[in-house]
Amino acid sequence: METIEKPSAGLVVRKSGSQALAIRSAALVNRGLKDLSRESNWTRKPAFVGKASKVAMSSNGLVCAISAESRNTPPRVVVHDLHNSYGQLALAVPGETPAMAKHLPASFAWSRTGRFLAGAWAAWQPAVHVFDLEGKEFSGTFGKFQQLPSHIAWSSDSEHIVAATTGSKHASLHLWRSGIGDGPLQDAPLGQAAVPDWLERQTYEAEFGEEGAFHGYGKAIFSPDGKQVASVVEIQGEWADDAILFAEVPSLKRLQSFQAQGHVSDLTWLAGGDAIVFCAAAQAYKLDLASMQSEQLPFDAEICVAHPSLPLLACYTSWQKESAKGHLFLADLRTGSRYDECEADGVVEIRWSEDGSKAYAVSKDGMAYIYEPELL
Repeated sequence: METIEKPSAGLVVRKSGSQALAIRSAALVNRGLKDLSRESNWTRKPAFVGKASKVAMSSNGLVCAISAESRNTPPRVVVHDLHNSYGQLALAVPGETPAMAKHLPASFAWSRTGRFLAGAWAAWQPAVHVFDLEGKEFSGTFGKFQQLPSHIAWSSDSEHIVAATTGSKHASLHLWRSGIGDGPLQDAPLGQAAVPDWLERQTYEAEFGEEGAFHGYGKAIFSPDGKQVASVVEIQGEWADDAILFAEVPSLKRLQSFQAQGHVSDLTWLAGGDAIVFCAAAQAYKLDLASMQSEQLPFDAEICVAHPSLPLLACYTSWQKESAKGHLFLADLRTGSRYDECEADGVVEIRWSEDGSKAYAVSKDGMAYIYEPELL
């Protein structure tokens, strides 16, 4: 990996003392889910200059973005540190050639602690590339793809990685053992899922062509205990209804599935592991996994991320009544109330810190939002 020279040296990975983290986390939990402030606790901070074609946020304030410093420079994958203005790192892989276009297919995902980054980019070889940001080194590749993954996810213990592809009849879901610290990474997946044989078309093919047909796998997430993967099963067509697959780790054998209403834009596993919250057609729903019954939550959302230990969500909606801008906000799952709202545009990802004391959000335009309430 290549470090970008800046006026002042700075590390990409920012560490905090374990005692301070424990104190902050305990204070947040002790305060419960009451309104943390009468005013918004979100603060804005530039993460990078320009508009990025792909962005990924870590749990410790690192932003991975594909961007170019100017029109005359080729796009690069750069990691920015929100806690250090000079902490930037350009990622490079063996045999990399300069990208000729900015909006090439790509997908990136951070491990739970923010130490490891897995990514696939059309300017690199068609495989998943793994970087160790703490050691500032390239760890290797695994997998062979004809079509690059559109979504990548780590298990909470960093033991497994899942990659989803979409946009063709050959779209699939693959799972690997990450191999971190265990020698060379392996190309062969431990499990895979292809076109679901349990899925029924939603339209007649002769009348609508590809409308209503399987389109691929969307976002995938691991359960808190790492024993299941939930992934969006995307259906082609503007008015089609997606499904959610729950699969066993590591085989990716189907355990159960759920039929949503509308296209599913996001899903997050609640801390207890017995339910998920998903966003479909800009509306948030809670799905109980024992009964497989869903309930509509009293707020709109296109992105939602569950707190690591509390029944609390950090959410984003691009549409807000009587407002030209979207909003970031927190939602209390006990009461359904939303609070700590902040105007925001173009947010593409939200992440809680590992201890749950703060949250990060980032937009494709390079604006970052940090939720860090004052602890009483």
